[in-house]
Amino acid sequence: MKIALFGGSFDPPHLGHDKIVKEALKVLNLDKLIVMPTFINPFKNGFFAPPTLRLNWCKKLWQNLDNVLISDYEILQNHPVSTIQSVKFLYSKFKIDKFYLIIGEDNLKDLNKWHKFDELCGLVEFVVASRNEVKIKNLIQILPLKKLNINVNISSTEFRQNLNKDFIPNSIKSEVINFYKDKKMEKKLETIKKVLEDKKAENIEIIDMRNEDYIAKYVVIATTLTGKHGLSLTDDLDAALKPLGEEFLGVEASDEWSVIDLGDVIIHLMSESHRAKYDIEELLAKLKKKEN
Repeated sequence: MKIALFGGSFDPPHLGHDKIVKEALKVLNLDKLIVMPTFINPFKNGFFAPPTLRLNWCKKLWQNLDNVLISDYEILQNHPVSTIQSVKFLYSKFKIDKFYLIIGEDNLKDLNKWHKFDELCGLVEFVVASRNEVKIKNLIQILPLKKLNINVNISSTEFRQNLNKDFIPNSIKSEVINFYKDKKMEKKLETIKKVLEDKKAENIEIIDMRNEDYIAKYVVIATTLTGKHGLSLTDDLDAALKPLGEEFLGVEASDEWSVIDLGDVIIHLMSESHRAKYDIEELLAKLKKKEN
């Protein structure tokens, strides 16, 4: 029996993964292609989408293809699983004559760090999904492997940063986009709150305006200690949010207040007296009551 294992986080599965699955079925002459989402990648600290959700996305994409099996083996372990453990599990489950292990080009730099790598090399033949012919040719001189030609330059990390809907297959596009939009917003609000707390802003409130006819999805309000404190907080927020791919669309400020426009989030930094005078919380509460 000739099988191939294609494992990964699939956080989320994207068109690059889809291309790998279909190209492997096309060129490797497989009896079975096993797609196996990780619980947690041994080289990563966590995941964004929970394991069962990533598994379901993989099932929606590929379980109806001939000779494809979506395996929950690693997810059921509920902890990081080494590749060699999964390989040995499949050897115990199937009568295997040829075992291909499909990896991405980004795995090459750390391949020799994999658990029991030398033993793994004796159990599988590596198949690299890559666009870099030179890098693969150089590696073939050291390690026997095959190459899948994948003309899709997409990564899950890149998708999570820019939420480009064109990266995701149509059958799961809507739910994937909605999930990561919510996760991205959650991370943004957590970052804003943490910066404000760490830098001694007071009475921080986050008001959900998603169900209202309002210019932003969320409004963040915090009390500053002084005018300079507000300006300093603005700089701190800018520095913390940029690594998340966030940019200020506009900033207005005076000695008493600062307003930061992030598009879907508006941040009001106000002195205690200014906040009491304008009572934005009450204005937004009235708007919510009126809309409802």
